[in-house]
Amino acid sequence: MSNNRRVILAERPRYIVPTANCFRIENGPVPELTAGNLLVRTTWLSMDASLYARVQRVSNQAEPIKLKEVMVGPAVGFVEQSQHPDFKAGDLVSGFWGWQDYAISNGTRLRKLDFGVQKPSYALSAYGASAFGAYIALTTLAPPVAGETVVVGTALGGLGHIAGQIAKLKGCRVVGIAGSAEKCQLAVEKLGFDACVNHSDEDFAKNLMQACPKGVDVFVDTTGGKALDAVIPLLNLNSRIAACGLMATPHFGEAAFKGKYQSTMSFMYELINRRISVRGLVVFDHLRSSLAQFHTEMKAWIDSGKVKPMEDIVNGLQNAPSAFQDVFESRNRGKRLVKVAD
Repeated sequence: MSNNRRVILAERPRYIVPTANCFRIENGPVPELTAGNLLVRTTWLSMDASLYARVQRVSNQAEPIKLKEVMVGPAVGFVEQSQHPDFKAGDLVSGFWGWQDYAISNGTRLRKLDFGVQKPSYALSAYGASAFGAYIALTTLAPPVAGETVVVGTALGGLGHIAGQIAKLKGCRVVGIAGSAEKCQLAVEKLGFDACVNHSDEDFAKNLMQACPKGVDVFVDTTGGKALDAVIPLLNLNSRIAACGLMATPHFGEAAFKGKYQSTMSFMYELINRRISVRGLVVFDHLRSSLAQFHTEMKAWIDSGKVKPMEDIVNGLQNAPSAFQDVFESRNRGKRLVKVAD
């Protein structure tokens, strides 16, 4: 343990999305363990679009990462050394720490993966924040009824690909939205979606309408923008929207997006006229009430083969910056993870 590689935030994004050039790799000593803390060796990192706010410094709800400091995010690792009463060397843990080989933790926001997780990476994919968000969206925010039509934005995203499978478990017709024909094919053939529509097609809105002949009862919205505009006219009476993300937001500055998807008054009219329920998702609100039940149900679904987590793995800490950029450019197929070490 003589070297600790760290991914440093070198500059704020110059363009619409955080590019790999915003980061640099630094080498330094492994941090020294102090009383009451533990040393974690990182094995997996999660590439989450929600980290955009921390990098771009655009949210008052997420503490921004300071320039020249280590990038942070959801991670999995093994306890290497411990002077903490609740953890011992060899424990497999997940939490929120720096993109680096080794990190010191005081145990806050750290949990042991002792609930029968099938493999360590699943802590960030099948049991991570994205999957938990999908679970909350379809059990608490906008629960569907068997026979209803559920539309899922970013069908092959970390949240969307789990949400689609949960909706199928509930007996619904599931229609995905993705950015290519190849992704749509994967959603149908690998994940069991009934249909998937490519939002890059010129006839996207028409194709979505044809895929939802009985309208839309539940929309798991992860993007806003074009997808939301296309879904709104299809919403049925008493339909529900789980607002889980705004992946289209970083693109509002681009010329092709300026002046579009800003139909707030029109949407409010439809919301009232169609009695639409919209609820926003912040996963931290549901940790105490629902996390244990989510673990139990997700484990049973995976063990029985009813849910198949899709992981898109990039090897090497040095590739984390480009892997992060890929998420904003829709290059991931399922949950994008970085494998740092065995």
